[in-house]
Amino acid sequence: MKNRIIIYFTAILLVFTSSLIAQEEKENLFVDSLLNKMTLEEKIGQLVELVTPKSVTKKMLSNGNVSSILGIKDADLANELQQIAVEESRLGIPLLFTNDVIHGYNTTFPIPLAEAASWNPELIEEACRIAAVEAASNGTHLTFAPMVDITRDPRWGRIAEGSGEDVYLGSLLAKARVKGFQGNDLKDKSSIGACAKHYVAYGAAEAGKDYNTVDISEITLREIYLPPFKAAVGEGVVSIMSAFNDLNGIPASANYFTLTQILRNEWGFDGFVISDYTSIPELVNHRFAKNKAEAAAKALTAGVDMDMAGDDIKWSVYAPHLASLITNNVISEDILNESVRRVLRIKYRLGLFENPYVDIEYYKTNMPSFEERQKTALQLAKESIVLLKNQDELLPLKKDLKSITIIGELADNIHHPLGPWNTAPILENVVTPLAGIKNYVSENTEVIYIKGCSVEGNDKSEFDEAIDAAKNSDVVIMIIGETREMSGEAASRSDIGIPGVQLDLVKEINKTGKPAVVVLMNGRPLTIPWLDENVPAILETWFLGDQTGNAVAEVLFGDYNPSGKLPATFPRNVGQIPLYYSHKSTGRPFNENDKYTAKYLDVDVTPLYPFGYGLSYTQFEYADLRTSKEFYTKDEQIEVSLEVTNTGKRYGEEVVQLYITDKFASVTRPVKELKDFQKVFFKAGETKKINFTITPDKLSFYDVYMNEIIEPGEFVISVGGNSHDYITTSFQIIE
Repeated sequence: MKNRIIIYFTAILLVFTSSLIAQEEKENLFVDSLLNKMTLEEKIGQLVELVTPKSVTKKMLSNGNVSSILGIKDADLANELQQIAVEESRLGIPLLFTNDVIHGYNTTFPIPLAEAASWNPELIEEACRIAAVEAASNGTHLTFAPMVDITRDPRWGRIAEGSGEDVYLGSLLAKARVKGFQGNDLKDKSSIGACAKHYVAYGAAEAGKDYNTVDISEITLREIYLPPFKAAVGEGVVSIMSAFNDLNGIPASANYFTLTQILRNEWGFDGFVISDYTSIPELVNHRFAKNKAEAAAKALTAGVDMDMAGDDIKWSVYAPHLASLITNNVISEDILNESVRRVLRIKYRLGLFENPYVDIEYYKTNMPSFEERQKTALQLAKESIVLLKNQDELLPLKKDLKSITIIGELADNIHHPLGPWNTAPILENVVTPLAGIKNYVSENTEVIYIKGCSVEGNDKSEFDEAIDAAKNSDVVIMIIGETREMSGEAASRSDIGIPGVQLDLVKEINKTGKPAVVVLMNGRPLTIPWLDENVPAILETWFLGDQTGNAVAEVLFGDYNPSGKLPATFPRNVGQIPLYYSHKSTGRPFNENDKYTAKYLDVDVTPLYPFGYGLSYTQFEYADLRTSKEFYTKDEQIEVSLEVTNTGKRYGEEVVQLYITDKFASVTRPVKELKDFQKVFFKAGETKKINFTITPDKLSFYDVYMNEIIEPGEFVISVGGNSHDYITTSFQIIE
């Protein structure tokens, strides 16, 4: 019987494998046949993307001079342009329409950093599925997302677009987002292609200054910055975007080592690489290329297949230079052919040769309902909120308070909740914090709103009005932070405290003695030591998208118990940056009793709020952490168990986090690394047994020869509710 089962499943595997081989052969035959018909001009055209349809002429499309257009957000326009490319060009090669669908299309979800605070890959995947079908219905074939850059410097504005500081969490969410966008079938009308960006180490820009240089070791590159991209490739991502920065002296958009040796030769990536916006001509600014012709040669030979040329063909370097570079034997046409082949391959996989047009009627009956989409947006927004402080259990508030004063420009603005990189939002769908709170409280509760001050500027003329209102209220809710323009691309800040005079207003309100809650809206970790020391309750709400107000209200008034955990460390001041939990020990680890150890004279060495931190309206107790045995070989899985108890009187969700420390190794290793987590729901008073399985890959690291190895020795397991508070046990790996 056992042999029959083996034979049966072997036969199924052979049939499946044969089918895949047949599909691959069919694809290769189609692409190679088309490539053999193309002129040099048509080949080069397949490597050019222009930004916005205004930069594209009918002649360019009919001549096959453009492969892709960024910024089409209208199905009718998409079909109009596509018709020219398909029916009026010599070979009828369809256009690829792209957009930056970062955290939703029409439905705006929380910014990616906020989503990461949910620690819920499945829910994030669901949000990306909704974004994909909305984008597809408006003509998008491929999104320039997810951004999978790891960053440990919150001054960098683009931290808002990623998943924070951790490799493991970032890699899981990279896979979830790729799967969400691309679905199970790229040709499905509800799927769009994904593009993992920015390759690579863009998040390590010196001083947190956007576009700045990056100089890191190869071990750091392979262990910190490459894994999320590798995870995306493993999930089948169809495209990779090369970054603006230089990496160890070689610009990322002309880096053969990363683009070809690692991405293609080591990982087997067979999609196409597109440059970031004008990053190829910027090789001249890097002083890495003498002119645009040399920039084109270096980028193409390094492995950048498509040139994102900006809003006008004049920014293109491939279109005006590749032909002469090939005819003059500066670069081989074989290199050009391979890049064209990659682009055509992805157009084929996306089904564009079979169905190039937007099927407008299809989406009228196959779009998830508005209620479904907003329900997902609300759930993700609620799970993204992090409770930073709750002194004397001020929260949750009662809904039948006599009066509440709400202060802050951000409380009543429909634009800022959308955050940076919102694509095609519908403003009437945005619920502001003020509207959400008004909807939640009793009809007998008076809600008073005073702006108090703007986010930016020094105007204090409304301070007195805000103070008077606070004095006459039961509770004050102060909604402060950043504008949406303060994070995202080209939005680095040297001071990541509360901008303007908002903090001055909070201090004045605090003097009234009224119970006060600060609700933060921002796109990065902020330095808020005064708030932590003086304000009784603090909620981190980031930029939550459409359902901001409802999510904030549900948490404030206790209909939802906050479960978010920080995906990035909050420093006490900018002098601590870069600050992250998985640092090295150094030869002189911090010791408060020894002056000559790693610390500062003027600030505590610890963060204000550590990675993985987040409070709840209940409490959790961890106990009985153990492994199934003490000794394991390198090939064995380690079974781990513990008990977690909700010791409070409310239901709650806890993100149970597992960290591993390699006690001794042939290269220095981090003090701990996140290797697994589970988000678990608990009833009041409930105890649950939690099980983890540590697979061998979670113990491996790169040695000095760049080999991925597992060394024998002692490992410590730490499990807790954040990276600083946990219980431990250990095990041994033996030869």
